[in-house]
Amino acid sequence: MTSATSFINIGERTNVTGSKRFMRLIKEEDYDTALNVARDQVENGAQVIDINMDEGMLDSVEAMRKFLNLIAGEPDIAKVPVMVDSSKWEVIEAGLQCIQGKGMVNSISLKEGEEKFFEQAQACLDYGAAVVVMAFDEQGQADTEDRKVEIAERAYKLLTEEIDFPPEDIIFDLNIFAIATGIEEHNNYAVDFINATKRVRESCPGCHVSGGLSNVSFSFRGNETVRQAMHSVFLYHAIPAGLDMAIVNAGQLEVYDNIPDKLREACEDVILNKREDATERLLDLAEEYRGKGKKKDSKEDLAWRDFEVNKRLEHALVKGIDSYVTEDTEEARQKADKPLEVIEGPLMDGMNVVGDLFGDGKMFLPQVVKSARVMKKAVAYLMPYIEEEKADEDKGSNNGTIIMATVKGDVHDIGKNIVGVVLQCNNFEVIDLGVMVPMADILDAAEKHGAQVIGLSGLITPSLDEMVNVAAEMQRRKMTTPLLIGGATTSRAHTAVKIDPAYDGAVMWVKDASRSVPVASRMVSKDAREKLVAELKEDYDKLRERHANKKKDKFLTLADARSNGVALDWENYEPPRPKLPATTDFAERQAPPGYGEPNEAGMYVFKDFPIEKLVDTIDWTPFFMSWEMKGRYPNILNDPNKGPEARKLFDDAQAMLKQIVDEKWLTAQAVAGLFPAQRVGDDIHVLSDDRSETLHVMCNLRQQTEHRKGVPNRSLADFIAPEDSGRHDWVGGFAVTAGLGSKAIVERFKAEHDDYNAILVEALADRLAESFAEWLHKFVRTDLWGHVPDESLENEELIGEKYEGIRPAPGYPACPEHTEKDTLWEMLDVEANTGIELTESRAMWPGAAVSGWYFSHPESRYFVVGRVAKDQVRDYAERKGWDIATAEKWIGPNLGYEPGG
Repeated sequence: MTSATSFINIGERTNVTGSKRFMRLIKEEDYDTALNVARDQVENGAQVIDINMDEGMLDSVEAMRKFLNLIAGEPDIAKVPVMVDSSKWEVIEAGLQCIQGKGMVNSISLKEGEEKFFEQAQACLDYGAAVVVMAFDEQGQADTEDRKVEIAERAYKLLTEEIDFPPEDIIFDLNIFAIATGIEEHNNYAVDFINATKRVRESCPGCHVSGGLSNVSFSFRGNETVRQAMHSVFLYHAIPAGLDMAIVNAGQLEVYDNIPDKLREACEDVILNKREDATERLLDLAEEYRGKGKKKDSKEDLAWRDFEVNKRLEHALVKGIDSYVTEDTEEARQKADKPLEVIEGPLMDGMNVVGDLFGDGKMFLPQVVKSARVMKKAVAYLMPYIEEEKADEDKGSNNGTIIMATVKGDVHDIGKNIVGVVLQCNNFEVIDLGVMVPMADILDAAEKHGAQVIGLSGLITPSLDEMVNVAAEMQRRKMTTPLLIGGATTSRAHTAVKIDPAYDGAVMWVKDASRSVPVASRMVSKDAREKLVAELKEDYDKLRERHANKKKDKFLTLADARSNGVALDWENYEPPRPKLPATTDFAERQAPPGYGEPNEAGMYVFKDFPIEKLVDTIDWTPFFMSWEMKGRYPNILNDPNKGPEARKLFDDAQAMLKQIVDEKWLTAQAVAGLFPAQRVGDDIHVLSDDRSETLHVMCNLRQQTEHRKGVPNRSLADFIAPEDSGRHDWVGGFAVTAGLGSKAIVERFKAEHDDYNAILVEALADRLAESFAEWLHKFVRTDLWGHVPDESLENEELIGEKYEGIRPAPGYPACPEHTEKDTLWEMLDVEANTGIELTESRAMWPGAAVSGWYFSHPESRYFVVGRVAKDQVRDYAERKGWDIATAEKWIGPNLGYEPGG
């Protein structure tokens, strides 16, 4: 089966994850119209139909069974085979039980080892189904010709020799990857696939080879003419090599002979990797197929192409234009004696202009990050030439080497990544170790690379202690490397009082990215550093003195604080009882043992939540703040100074959001639970359904500083009915993420030297997670709990927290102690239900996640616990079963006295 006439088109429009229309039809149970989708696929040339019902708000098993049973009664559809596609094995099995005739399973692999592989393969064999085997093993996806062949031959041997699987029922998906990305290692991906296909068809007799065709043209997303041409050219060469099936939209394939000669030749050069400049040539040609308006604009914008090459590079860097950087860099290289001179000359000259403009406030951070993208692509192009000349002297040509890391237990890195980009723009070599980096790895890397500076980042409060630990270890190692401190919870005062005393070397807090360059520049210069350190020590001494002499908080005793708690009228208040949701479009209700039925108190799981439902409720103000563009949205778009760049950033965000939705870059998942509860002292006891047993205990801190008369000392426990009130009350919990899948997207952009889009993805994932938390809380208020069923607040009112009830989060002011997330994770089985993990410091991973509690009482409100006295620390330690040192560690910044005091 190597001729084009035997090539099999696999249609995928009967896939709820790939077709919004099909998903809507299935969710509305309009199966008659859904059958027409399948019928259209067959009539339009699909010889196999891929059916997927993986949608979190569907009963996927039941939907798969019903649809397949209906297909069986439609001869014009049932005449083609069915490929059962699901990430859930129970759905695949349900599908296999309904298929008449021979089916296909998509997919299995060796990524979880041979035991799981054999288990699933045997089940497919028992049902008589063919199986798609991904080129994926315990080491990851195969990206080279040899790895593809190695995994396929191993899987073939295991299947045919161990369980006697028929060779003709084995379909290898050898991973079609994107080409023409600008990364040299990607240039041969199509050739590797084609060559591997030929070898696998020869070494694994009887097997078939498949793939997802659209991946090959991913770099040209948005230019459908070029993408269709690339697909046709790819198939023209891959089918004779043995590719005998693929997921293809046959109606959108261009006839090979009808492709314009220049475009076909350019696609041929890229797919077959015929020439070094193939990507650049196709990029240039692609502009002719973007529409008349686009061509007109590009002509107007291209006057700078007549500049001398060094000026062209400067213009590209300042404007963040990377379309021509390779050819301009090559022209500059031809004129230079050594390739390194291009970096040290025109490229650094251009980046110096960028740095000056940024320092003068004439450029904004998003522009700087785009400039860095241009610089990185230019340097990446030059590196092979530099290495070829063995130019070791370039190691001393930068302004200094900086090790950067987010400390152990912390996962947040958007700010750190931005600082790294800004420093690189100013000719610092930045070695970014990533997130959750152990102390020893940070310091070992600094010693290995001879770093002039170490930069530590962190967001959550436990990171503050870890930074002190790093400083102390640097002292123990007798290091003298300057230490820079940054992150949302860090401060000048904490750096002076806690971190600086632990280390004799220079320690400095960096407020934001705009301050990083002058600070780093002074730190790497011995004379400037000595002067800066002298200034710092004097400043820190004054800060420590002020801290020691500042007016001490006046504390109430814990007993007095409790007696001054929030006094609510429980006698005349009936807590709202959770009810069944009126709409179940997006909720998969679950009732785990011990929590009763959903209409009493249940858990509600949201799998693969539609991202598009979160876009319109994004709070954009924090998005701009993450890019260090302060101002309220939408006013910032019209700011006379920041407005033009804010609008460009906003437009880029909108374009990326569309890609995130259309191409399913991210997965959003959530869990929410509503549980019987009662207050016992400052704790909230989460009860069994019959309220006879305490299943979990939520420990709360109470405000303890002395307030003016009439102002209570609040605790979250105050908002739950006391055990002796005679009232039945409930408490809720939730966890949401919109960050599943973001890591791979970010890594792909970074591999393409595109920090701008890498940071943009992370920033948007954060905003989508917050939007999801907002959406879910409203759904709880109006439906799942239903304590305000008629709420009709606008988005601005929701952002302004005008709703009834609160959703405080562990680690934040009303419940600042992070280990309360452990209780939340146990109550909701968060990791299993959403994929969100907790680090040892109780940071959530992925970082684009939000979690917390739900309180419904109309008088509940947000507040700041503030500092607490030693009698509450002792009491809290006893309630948690901790020693005093552990309590002091986790209460940390809320201590109103020095540990041991």
